[in-house]
Amino acid sequence: MIHEPQSDEQLWNALKQDDQDAFAELYQRFHATLYSYGHKLANNASLVEDAIQDLFVDIWRMRRSISSADSVKFYLFRSLRRKIHLLSEQEHRFETADVDASNHTADSSIEQLLIGQEQESQLTQRLTQAIAQLPLRQQEVVTLRFYQNFKTEEIAQIMGITEKSVRNTLHKALTHLRDQASYLAPFIGLLLFWLLA
Repeated sequence: MIHEPQSDEQLWNALKQDDQDAFAELYQRFHATLYSYGHKLANNASLVEDAIQDLFVDIWRMRRSISSADSVKFYLFRSLRRKIHLLSEQEHRFETADVDASNHTADSSIEQLLIGQEQESQLTQRLTQAIAQLPLRQQEVVTLRFYQNFKTEEIAQIMGITEKSVRNTLHKALTHLRDQASYLAPFIGLLLFWLLA
């Protein structure tokens, strides 16, 4: 008999009841995504890995007292961001990432929506490189909005800024992409449509 995979929220509720398998499944399910996001905040692999480990240790230690999560992904992203900033401050070295496209690999979900199949490979590479040239704050907002599909209000809560600041930062990022990468111009209108969604 084949069992349906449990939702994130079902696993979360199970770990609150001391289910180690549910805890392990959540870790496996989110580790890669959290690492990718964390690496955009701090270009320090060991710091990001430490932050993820600390986050999950804290979750297990406080499992019985943590609140139910409407969105486990949202909870983990917001908590990881705080953890990275805390660890960075403790070590007095919150590194700014060198903007190097070779160090930033992104999921292809947004590119596949924007690009025709014949030009997909070339434009995907160019879009990834263009995003990597954005200021770090703009990279983070673009990543959360288009790669992780968080809503504006969720991004505001994750980053600890206002929704207006999120929209302004997204607008600046898209304007920068349009101005710096003319080959992306046909897609900026679609991105702006998503921004307003």
